[in-house]
Amino acid sequence: MKLYPAIDLKNGRSVRLYQGQFDQETVVNNSPLQQAKQIAAAGLTNLHLVDLDGAKDGRPVNQAIIAAIVEQTPLQVEIGGGIRTLAQIETYLNLGVTRVIIGSAALTDPELVTTAVKKFGAAKIVVGIDGKQGKVATEGWLAQSQVTMADLVAAMQKVGVQTFIVTDIERDGTLQGPNQAQLVELAAQFPAATFVASGGVRDARDLKDLAAAGIEHAIVGKALYAGSVTLAELAELSRNKSEL
Repeated sequence: MKLYPAIDLKNGRSVRLYQGQFDQETVVNNSPLQQAKQIAAAGLTNLHLVDLDGAKDGRPVNQAIIAAIVEQTPLQVEIGGGIRTLAQIETYLNLGVTRVIIGSAALTDPELVTTAVKKFGAAKIVVGIDGKQGKVATEGWLAQSQVTMADLVAAMQKVGVQTFIVTDIERDGTLQGPNQAQLVELAAQFPAATFVASGGVRDARDLKDLAAAGIEHAIVGKALYAGSVTLAELAELSRNKSEL
């Protein structure tokens, strides 16, 4: 599997939110950089970063921390949160970020995605689709649209997007298990796309079940900090496909 431990940045610290609610915050680590170094030391190669302040404000807020993580670890970093302009995308890629996640802007400014894919290539641009009950949420999960996830995938695939991070807000931070049925349905509908599971992963069993269902990319957040899965387990799952 390709696994992405998650670090969510808020006020310069690593935090976890419950179902995306900004007033339900738990501090995970006061030093996101040290946390990233621990992830790398465990043998993992990828990192999912979210600038929560950026998602709320619509602009990069924790850029200095992101730059430090890219510079001081060997991790392949993807970053999302508040990325609304081509200049912001270019800034992050120039910092050495591996790929940039466009969230709300994929719905509100699809031309941005079109231009970004043409300029930087599909490998550098990922669309994050967050929602509940199959409908897309925007503005750092603070607003709910009437657009379905499938409709947004279809529109973004037409402009060249190949990878989608799908987050079920109602599962995020709950340790209730990922919305596997939703992911499998999207994968069946769009077989040429790569779907990354996000939200609700409890343990290694959940990850193995996802892989068995054909979803071999996943983001793991709260389960790590709750202790129901370890960095060592994630590293082993990343290395040894035969165990799936």
